Amino acid sequence: MANVLDTLMERGYIKQFTHEAETRELLEKEKVTFYIGFDPTADSLHVGHFIAMMFMAHMQKAGHRPIALIGGGTATIGDPSGKTDMRKMMTNETIAHNVACIKKQMEKFIDFSDDKAILVNNADWLLNQNYVEFLREVGVHFSVNRMLSAECFKQRLERGLSFLEFNYMLMQGYDFYVLNKKYNCKMELGGDDQWSNMIAGVELVRKKSQESAYAMTCTLLTNSEGQKMGKTVNGALWLDPEKTSPYEFYQYWRNVNDADVEKCLKLLTFIPMDEVRRLSSLEGSQINEAKKVLAFEVTKLVHGEEEATKAQQAAEALFGKGGDMSNVPTYEMGKDKLGSELLDILVEAEIVPSKAEGKRLVKQGGLSLNGEKVADFKKTLEEAEFENGEVLIKRGKKNYNKIVLA
Repeated sequence: MANVLDTLMERGYIKQFTHEAETRELLEKEKVTFYIGFDPTADSLHVGHFIAMMFMAHMQKAGHRPIALIGGGTATIGDPSGKTDMRKMMTNETIAHNVACIKKQMEKFIDFSDDKAILVNNADWLLNQNYVEFLREVGVHFSVNRMLSAECFKQRLERGLSFLEFNYMLMQGYDFYVLNKKYNCKMELGGDDQWSNMIAGVELVRKKSQESAYAMTCTLLTNSEGQKMGKTVNGALWLDPEKTSPYEFYQYWRNVNDADVEKCLKLLTFIPMDEVRRLSSLEGSQINEAKKVLAFEVTKLVHGEEEATKAQQAAEALFGKGGDMSNVPTYEMGKDKLGSELLDILVEAEIVPSKAEGKRLVKQGGLSLNGEKVADFKKTLEEAEFENGEVLIKRGKKNYNKIVLA
């Protein structure tokens, strides 16, 4: 069995290990069961989750078995890692809905057939847990002094950390212990912001089960300036086509900075490394060819080849290469809205997230209607502006939408 660690390191996935030499030996000798946790805080996964699923997919392709753990139980508390304030608590109904949506999305990326991967929900063992028994069984293995020194708690102590959130580390550690007992799970993978929680799980398994356990963190998806990638003017870059259209998704990757192309090709596609290096070495205007490959491949993985092709054709049509304009994201507007303020229509169509953002675009000269810049906040949309029943909206340099009369 080939050692997937070399592939993961070459492509830039690995940030930290608990035991590097032992991890390498384990992955060489065994078919390892490992897990990654996903908290169902929304009804869709986003690009930050996608990199974790690529991590899982590489491991699965190398013969190892993933467990995708949906945090239906831990989501009732909320993870304080990387947060400056306490999360708003969700209802059990909302969590159940989000879990169902995420399960459906995951099956597009991970092969769950014939026990090749397992999907679990920690609500199954956390929600009916006896609190006193949990403290006796799990709490005894955790040092409060050590917990308070963990990075995920340090940044919250001055602003206030609830006891509710303080329990999160114990619960995540207990997840690893349960999976180790039930499925012989020996490794946890996760984002680098989860390092403290993951170490806690490794130590709990080693203390309670007297067995080896390992953790490995994945680099977070950041640009060359260290900022998290995956944000658009309308918020997060979702994997759900109803939340982020395949065209908008494609355009995001088509427009990444030159300095980020190589990293994205490594982390977000399965393109062989020789081809990644060739594409990344392109300079000047030629780097746009690499960006097109990146955009197509990532969109194909998330939305399928048909939608990726449509998005590519729409982009080519808008940038003067004769592609298919029918694939540009479209909003149908009733004639009763004629004469309404353009910014109100754009907010309703979710082309801009708010009227304030629309005004900012107008002020900066970043909003156009049929090729002409919009200069008036109160501009109305009139029937005469519809050419063949549609108008073309441009946001920024490369984001297009159509509005058609229904």
